[in-house]
Amino acid sequence: MIMPCAAKPFHVVLVEPEIPPNTGNIARLCGATQSVLHLVGPLGFSLDDRYLKRAGLDYWGAVDVRHWTSLEALQEAFSDARYWYTSKKARRSYVQAAYRPGDFLVFGKETQGLPEDLLNRHVERCLRIPIFSDRVRSLNLSTAAGIVLYEALRQSGRLR
Repeated sequence: MIMPCAAKPFHVVLVEPEIPPNTGNIARLCGATQSVLHLVGPLGFSLDDRYLKRAGLDYWGAVDVRHWTSLEALQEAFSDARYWYTSKKARRSYVQAAYRPGDFLVFGKETQGLPEDLLNRHVERCLRIPIFSDRVRSLNLSTAAGIVLYEALRQSGRLR
């Protein structure tokens, strides 16, 4: 059971997403959890893309979507916020983070992830989702966003 929405929602940030169905699925996730979706930088598709709309179904009206030209612009607008950066290269597991409502969960583009220099500047805020097979490089972006967001919701007492 999901408890009533906290005053401060979580924020899911997609930096230069490339695959419309992933963004559509994440939009639906954000609508279901009352999280804010931030789309940053040039997108690899049009927001009118039929696959994007199909993945989000008729839930787009339930999603608080915000667009930013760059991650720096978003961070300037929310300069007091905490940011968690996801990367398969991070040392710390996503379950080791202590999330708080209002945190920003940042995910990189599907083919390249987040920029290396960004990760190097914020090593203490970088998180990974463990993968147990050498044959699998990474998880799908929408799967990863769901895993991290629901752990943050669990920690903040929003799940029962």
